[in-house]
Amino acid sequence: MKLTHTFAVCFMLLAPIAYASNEDTVVPQEETTQQQAEYEEWAGQILASLQKNQGRISLPGTDATLNIPDEFYFLSAKDAETVLVDVWGNPPGQNVLGMIFPANFTPFDAESWAVTVEYEQDGYVSDEDAADIDYTELLVQMQQDTAEASKERVEHGYEPIALVGWAAKPFYDQAQHKLHWAKEIQFGDNEVNTLNYNIRVLGRKGVLVLNFIAGMEQLPQINQNLDSVLALAEFDSGAQYADFNPELDQVAAYGLGALVAGKVLAKTGFLALALVFLKKFGVFILLGLGALLRKLFAKKSVPTSPN
Repeated sequence: MKLTHTFAVCFMLLAPIAYASNEDTVVPQEETTQQQAEYEEWAGQILASLQKNQGRISLPGTDATLNIPDEFYFLSAKDAETVLVDVWGNPPGQNVLGMIFPANFTPFDAESWAVTVEYEQDGYVSDEDAADIDYTELLVQMQQDTAEASKERVEHGYEPIALVGWAAKPFYDQAQHKLHWAKEIQFGDNEVNTLNYNIRVLGRKGVLVLNFIAGMEQLPQINQNLDSVLALAEFDSGAQYADFNPELDQVAAYGLGALVAGKVLAKTGFLALALVFLKKFGVFILLGLGALLRKLFAKKSVPTSPN
């Protein structure tokens, strides 16, 4: 089933009788029931295809490792693309290494949230400017840049995007070399804004990128889980920030401020803002189907990840 069909089905599930846009034609109950069955089958097939991974997971091409406890599970790059594009309606070609979910949620649950995992190998990012960054001034510039990029998104057929402000002001842990901050994002005219909570783990040759995807109302829940997620990702011995060798290693052409502003992503054009992933709240299973499919998903075995 195509995504456009999925949206139509979801909206019809909101009531036993639905009306077509700008028309007075009533959608027959039989047709609504059939569409509901098709949607349930489509969602069930997707969930059956997803492989939940736990334990120690090596991220290819990063010299970094995830340690996923029982409270979470990890989806591979392929499965993450399925969720981001087919289920949540983001543009294709996201190129993420995977996604982390709380163990008690599936991608179809309205209350679910997730963390995407990526890697930018642009060299060692100096943290010498950490104490000198004016994040209030930086936010203004980011809002202007987002407005410009939004115009290009609209030209390519995607809904506009606006940076509302900080949901959590940037904080850099100099001992752990981990930077995190949160932005409140508005997609189109959606009533529910998206929470974009960012984590950057600095390494010897690059930066591990972890981004929460959630609604603004989930900020307290994300804050409760922040420390747990921060602890999931580490660079391997020899690739850690403290292992930097100025005689051998490349230094990135930007500092911490650019990581927050996303300047390094400008090279990818308007799709760079796709990293602020949208969670399509209209795609979730209604009328009790979420519980049914969550039960189906929980029955699947959890494969052991290779070391």
